Amino acid sequence: MATPTEPHHFRMDIEGLRALAVSGVIAFHFGMTSVPGGFVGVDIFFVISGYLITRHIQLEIEQTGSLDLLRFYARRARRLLPASCFVILATLFFGYFILSPPEQQLYSKESFYASAYLINMWLISRAADYFAPDALNNPFIHFWSLSIEEQFYLVWPALLLLFARFRPGRYGLFLPMVLVGVISFAFCWRYTAISQPWAFYFSPFRAWEFACGGLALIISEEAAKRFRLTPVFGWTGIGLIVTAYLGMSEDVPFPGLTALVPVAGTVMVLLSGTRPSPAGPQVLLSLPPLQWLGRISYSLYLWHWPVIVYSGMLKPELTIFEWFLCLVLVIGLSVFSYRVVENPMRRNPWLLARTSRSLGFAALLTACGAAAAYGSARVANHNIDPQQNLILRSAERDSSARQFDDGCLLNAQHVQPKACEFGAKNPGKTIVLFGDSHADHWSTPLISIVKSNRWQLVTYLKSSCPAADVTIWNSMLVRNYEECDRWRQLAMREIATRKPDLVIISEYSSAYVKNDINVISAHQIDAGAWARGLRRTVDALGSPVTKIVVLRDGPVHKTYLDKCVARALWQKRGTEACDTPRSGAMEETIPDAERKAISDIGNASYVDITDLFCNRTTCPAMIGGKLTFRDRHHIATPFAATLATPLQRALFGTMNAGTPIN
Repeated sequence: MATPTEPHHFRMDIEGLRALAVSGVIAFHFGMTSVPGGFVGVDIFFVISGYLITRHIQLEIEQTGSLDLLRFYARRARRLLPASCFVILATLFFGYFILSPPEQQLYSKESFYASAYLINMWLISRAADYFAPDALNNPFIHFWSLSIEEQFYLVWPALLLLFARFRPGRYGLFLPMVLVGVISFAFCWRYTAISQPWAFYFSPFRAWEFACGGLALIISEEAAKRFRLTPVFGWTGIGLIVTAYLGMSEDVPFPGLTALVPVAGTVMVLLSGTRPSPAGPQVLLSLPPLQWLGRISYSLYLWHWPVIVYSGMLKPELTIFEWFLCLVLVIGLSVFSYRVVENPMRRNPWLLARTSRSLGFAALLTACGAAAAYGSARVANHNIDPQQNLILRSAERDSSARQFDDGCLLNAQHVQPKACEFGAKNPGKTIVLFGDSHADHWSTPLISIVKSNRWQLVTYLKSSCPAADVTIWNSMLVRNYEECDRWRQLAMREIATRKPDLVIISEYSSAYVKNDINVISAHQIDAGAWARGLRRTVDALGSPVTKIVVLRDGPVHKTYLDKCVARALWQKRGTEACDTPRSGAMEETIPDAERKAISDIGNASYVDITDLFCNRTTCPAMIGGKLTFRDRHHIATPFAATLATPLQRALFGTMNAGTPIN
C-alpha cells in the first residue's frame, strides 16, 4: 500500500498554540492567581489533537483509499510512550525517598494505570476531584488527560475509517462528526451538574472537544476561500483563550458550557491559520520563544506536575525564589527528556523500519511501567513498619457514628434527615449532635459519654452542610448547596419534635467563611452573614431545647497530618516537622462573631475546646503518641476516643450521671 505524503506545510501557529496551552497549565499548577483558568490549557490540547489527527487520517484515506491502523498506532506509540514511561519510572524512583510506604503503595497502583493510559477511569472510580487540595499529593494525576488522548487515538481512526466507507470524501465526515460532538457535549453538560468527575475524566464525554478540532479541519478550506476577516477572527479566538485563562477558575462548573470558551477560541485560531495574514495571530504564535515552548510542550506537561508535588512535600510553603528554581528544574528536565528520550525514539531508524518493531517496543514499555509499578508496591508493602501502619489505620478509621452506620453522615444528594441513635433506650437525658463532618468527628467521644451516663445521643449529620442557616457553595456540585438548606430545615423540625435536653452544634466554619487561615474558594461568605445564620438556627431551635451549645471549630493544619507524619517517620525525621503554629491554624474572627451572635440567648452557650488540640504556641500533629487529625482538619478517631473526659468537662463541668445538664 502506498504511503501517504504530508504536505510540506508546518503550522507554526499550532506550535504556538501548544506553547499557550502548556504555559496556562503550568501557571495554574504553580499557583499563579493571575491565571486562575490556566487549567483549560488541556482543552486547547484536546482540540489541537483532534485537528492534527483528523488531518493525518483524512490525508491517508484520500491518498490510499484506506488507513493502516497498525502504522498509525505505531507512530503514536513512538511519539508518546518513551517519554511518559521515562517520567513514570523517574517519579516512582524519587517517590521511594519522598513518599511514605503507604503512599508508595497507593501511587504505585496509580502509576500502573498511568502506564496503561487508564488512570482517568481509576480517578472516576474514586470520585476524585481534580481541584481538591489532596490532588497535590498525587504525582500521577496529570496523566488523566494523556489517558483520554490515548483512548481517543485508539477509537477515532477506526471511527473515521468507518465514516469514510459509508460516504467517501472530505465532507462525508462532517455530519457524523457533528453528531459525535453534539452527543458527547450533551452528556458532558449534563454530567457536569450531576457527577463532575464523570464529566471531567470520562473520555466519551470529552470527545466533543476532539471532534471540534476535526470539524475545524473539515471546514478550514471553505473558510479560507470565503472568510475575509481572518485576522479579526483569529484574534477573537486568542481573546477567548485569554478570557478563559483570566476569567475562569476552579469554582466555575467545568467542563460543561464553560469549556466552550477555550474550545471555540482554539477552533477560531486554527481556522484563521489556514489563511495566514501579517496582521493575524500567527505573528504572535510564531515568535521563537513560543515555538521553542511548543516543541517541548509534551515533556513540559509530563515533568511539571511531579516536580510541583514533590517540592510541596519537601517544603509545604515555598518562597517565590524556590518556585522559580522549581520552574528551572522543570524546564531542564523537559529539555533533557525531549533531546535524549522523546525525539530520538520518535525518529529511531530501527523502529521506523517496521511497524511491528514500534508496536513491540510500545508493548515492552507498557510492560516495563506495569512491572515497575508492581515492584514498587511490593517494596512499599515490605517497608511499612508498625508505626506507619498505626498512622495508616488511624487515618482510615471512621468515627463511631459511621462505624455504626456509614449513612449517619449523609452525602451531598440526600435531603431527608437520618437520625442515628446511640446509648440508652430509655435515657435520663437526650443529646442531639447537629452539623457537618466536623460534628461527626465529635460523635466518637460523645457516644462514650452518653453510654457511661446512661443517656442517649441522636445525630443529625450531613457532609459539607453547616447547621448555621446560610446558603453555601458546594465545590463538588459546583453550585449553591440547595440540598443542604432543605435538609437543615427538615432536621431542625425533627430536633424540635424530640425536645432534647441539649443540642450540640459543630461545623467546619472556616471552610464556609472568609478568613486568612483557610482560603478555599471565592464563595466563602463574610463573618457577619455567618453569625446571623448561626443566630437564626439557635433562635429556631429555641424553646423546644433545654440547652444549646455551639462548639468552636478546631484547628486547620498546613498539611495532611497522616501523610506528613508517615513521611517523617520514613525519612527518620521528628514528627514535630508536621506541627502547625497556633497562629497559622486557629482563626479568631469567626469564633468572635459566633460567640457574640448567641451571647444574649439565655439557653445557649459557646464552648471553646482549642486547648484539646493546641498549646499556647503550637497545634501538634501527635499528642500522647496518637495522630491528632487524619487529614488537615478532621480529628483522627483513635485520638477523638481519648477526648471523652475533657469534652465532658468542657460541656458539663464535673458531673455524674443524672446531674442536670443545665
